[in-house]
Amino acid sequence: MPSHRRRHPHFRRRSRHVVRYVLLTLGALVVLAPIYLTVVNSLLPVSALAQRPPPLVPTSPQWGDYATAWSQGDLGVYLRNSAIQTGVIVAGQLTTSILAAYAFAFLRFPLRRVLFVVFLATLMIPFEVTLVTNTTTISDFGWYNTFQGLTVPFLATGFGTFLVRQAFLQIPRDLREAATLDGYGHLRFLLRVAVPLARPALGALGVFSFLAAWNQYLWPLVVTGNGNGVRTVQIGLKLLQGTQVSHLNVALAGTVIAVVPLLVLLVGFQKHLVRSLTGGAVK
Repeated sequence: MPSHRRRHPHFRRRSRHVVRYVLLTLGALVVLAPIYLTVVNSLLPVSALAQRPPPLVPTSPQWGDYATAWSQGDLGVYLRNSAIQTGVIVAGQLTTSILAAYAFAFLRFPLRRVLFVVFLATLMIPFEVTLVTNTTTISDFGWYNTFQGLTVPFLATGFGTFLVRQAFLQIPRDLREAATLDGYGHLRFLLRVAVPLARPALGALGVFSFLAAWNQYLWPLVVTGNGNGVRTVQIGLKLLQGTQVSHLNVALAGTVIAVVPLLVLLVGFQKHLVRSLTGGAVK
């Protein structure tokens, strides 16, 4: 009887673990299934895509579709433009978020709380509300069809300020006072103490900013003209799909090529994302 009681809690723990892993596996399958189907369909011939249901495993992969998507779709130019746009936006958002978050976390000035609420209120304004105003402003500055027009409206974000401020607030006040006694000014403390301690939050912000900038479609479509000068990869994929109506697999191959940088980024910054999202769970 006592041994049965000892085994019973162990059995329940194992059952909970099994149920948890089954649910996680199902969730992973739901998330990964569209990606897998996209890759498979990009390797199938057009005749196989017309089958119902289409094959789940490509028996004769059409790797040439990737070369066709790269050459005919000018994906190299579009990927370069997206990389420039995304890099500038991520760098700008990290810089402005760090500076604003430090001011809200460590400095004392009039209307600090009111201004912070205004920052947060910007999160509730849909981008479409400011689309016409931003477009008019970009045109007045002569930035239409330029990288300035693509990036300047997104160099600051209220979400980034909020995220980094919450990370800065976790820094003990005694550490700031000790740094002051050691002769650290605001800039030195920010660069040598605050920023290194907030690396998980900054990594997460960098990933979020990258995803948002890389996946932009409406704004680049509005502020870029004809030609491939500054058009981004999302517009390129749409144009590729439009010119390859009878070759859906080529358009899907281009989509897979455009997704590769996102997958590399998520794998590389996975630890920073997890640490940032779970940082407040355990003190």
